Amino acid sequence: MPSKLDVYCAKPALQVRTFLDKFPKIYNVYFIAMISTIAGMMFGFDISSMSAFIGTESYINFFDNPGSTIQGFITSCMALGSFFGSIASSFISEPFGRRLSLMVCSFLWMVGAAIQSSSQNRAQLIIGRIISGVGVGFGSSVAPIYGAELAPRKIRGLIGGLFQFSVTLGILIMFYLSYGLGHIHGVASFRISWGLQIVPGLLMFFGVFIIPESPRWLAKQDLWDQAEDIVARIQAKGDKEHPDVLVEIGEIKEQLLIEESAKSIGYATLFRKKYLRRTLTAIFAQIWQQLTGMNVMMYYIVYIFQMAGYSGNANLVASSIQYVLNTATTVPALFLFDRIGRRPLLVGGAIFMMIFQFGVAGILATYSVPWPDSGNESVTIRIPEDNKTASRGVIACCYLFVCSFASTWGVGIWVYCSEVWGDSRISQRGNALSTAANWIINFAIAMYTPSGFKNISWKTYIIYGVFCIVMAIHVFFGFPETRGKRLEEIGEMWDSNVPAWRSGSWEPHIPATSDAEIARKLSLEHKEGGLMEDSNSSADRV
Repeated sequence: MPSKLDVYCAKPALQVRTFLDKFPKIYNVYFIAMISTIAGMMFGFDISSMSAFIGTESYINFFDNPGSTIQGFITSCMALGSFFGSIASSFISEPFGRRLSLMVCSFLWMVGAAIQSSSQNRAQLIIGRIISGVGVGFGSSVAPIYGAELAPRKIRGLIGGLFQFSVTLGILIMFYLSYGLGHIHGVASFRISWGLQIVPGLLMFFGVFIIPESPRWLAKQDLWDQAEDIVARIQAKGDKEHPDVLVEIGEIKEQLLIEESAKSIGYATLFRKKYLRRTLTAIFAQIWQQLTGMNVMMYYIVYIFQMAGYSGNANLVASSIQYVLNTATTVPALFLFDRIGRRPLLVGGAIFMMIFQFGVAGILATYSVPWPDSGNESVTIRIPEDNKTASRGVIACCYLFVCSFASTWGVGIWVYCSEVWGDSRISQRGNALSTAANWIINFAIAMYTPSGFKNISWKTYIIYGVFCIVMAIHVFFGFPETRGKRLEEIGEMWDSNVPAWRSGSWEPHIPATSDAEIARKLSLEHKEGGLMEDSNSSADRV
């Protein structure tokens, strides 16, 4: 039963879809993912464009030397906007489709970038970052779900992981742009950098016109012919009789028609008994990703390396190496998650990150000295310049931490949270809610970190190290394995209450034992259905 919102938006949604469908489409799943995951690149652009300038004289002087509290808010307000964007995204994505949500994402991002680039004071900068954040919130909620709904099962982890790869690539590109522009004296350095953020927004806005709608969204609108056509074009070059296509369409139909008289799906649905465990698992997955402390390493990398004894150009060069490692180690994770599985990499990644967080804390606690005249109230300690070994030890731990995150939790959580629902009726709202949890914790961390450095300095890293070991335990006992399972099979696994540590070997309880057998059965039903329809049509003509 369609919700009141769906009924109210039915005609406008049809008009939007009809307009977008007039343009020729590209059905290559990798190209589609490249366009949709530009939303992740936007987030990466924001991280670098802020972290590269917060320690420069031009930024500090123009914005009247922001203290730790106000700088924390300037940095974190983008995440605050993303929180509200994530919550609001389902009210566009569900009635109007995934593509329109991506267009809203790109439009808001470009508006926010323009406001930031022309900022005359802190207030305008904050407003611009909030508007950009709302756009990123839309994109980060919709893009992973869109990829999961389009991708063939065997490469779903790869396609889902491209979102995080896009984030890391955006960080890397914008950092080097900002590094080069930083040699320009005066406010032009950060104004040009922030203005260049409009470019990925334009690419995404126009790219949406040439990618197809999600077949699962079309199926929910009873547009089965279009859904089947898109699945066939993506998975079998248009062959609607291909086994993979028949299986995919058959399972979508089975999932969507289980409860024809179901009540409207809303956010409250996520907290019903049937879905509560999935909801809590996805929310905590996103929360834990932030509590690894990765964004501390990204947003405030300049502060961290100042504590390690690096300054000026040496600081920026060391930071750039970290961004390169972040991007490079994301690539193998795109393949490992479909080969090894989600659970082993998430548990192992959490343990390694714990080790390196404690390593940074231990080195700074042992070798740093007070630094009252650093010129930045968030940087209160520093390793002496003559202790190069300790400085390199901090840098090495930071690099290894970033590699551990990028190859596990960086990619893994966006993949995991897009597929863990196992029910396309709740996946968009569920992913919007879990992503909102990510953004609100992101906001809190970005807001707290400068004050944390100011008040407890190296002890900040101990907090994140403890979080890492707690999340490893939670994954082992509470996160079921989703590798190699169709979204509908994941739903059956939840309904069967399979323990997380046994989920890797669990098999769905279906009559057929292989995709080929399922396909043969569905093909027979499909042909019988076609004969029946032809017979009825003939009778009608008589």
